[in-house]
Amino acid sequence: MLALSIRQPFAELILRGIKTVEYRSRPTRIIGERFLIYASKRAAKRPGDAASAGAWSKDLAMPGAGELPAWMIELAEQIKLIPPEIVLPTGVIVGSAVIERVSQMDGMYRWHLGDVERAKNLRKPAGHPQPVWFDPM
Repeated sequence: MLALSIRQPFAELILRGIKTVEYRSRPTRIIGERFLIYASKRAAKRPGDAASAGAWSKDLAMPGAGELPAWMIELAEQIKLIPPEIVLPTGVIVGSAVIERVSQMDGMYRWHLGDVERAKNLRKPAGHPQPVWFDPM
């Protein structure tokens, strides 16, 4: 089973069922198969951080966009559901999900997630984590 690297707090939002779509710059062929959610060691910068100018990651960059799209602003507001004093796990497998379908919007690919399950035990992957898909065994 493959694992997908997702930065915190986005991994936690997926596990809570708040974030049901993962935006990526490329499509995937891993549709209908269960995959592991790896909370990457480096967390996303929270809105308002001095270092968070611009898009939070290359995968979220919108070509030619002068301001943040509405979905990104809405997501940033939802992140406030996780107070800054809460320490989210990083560098471990936190759960699993299934990509039900992939759609395209404004040059970005939307991976629609379903059947999300939180891991009972957090574990570090044996395989070296990569920016996107990797084999955790």
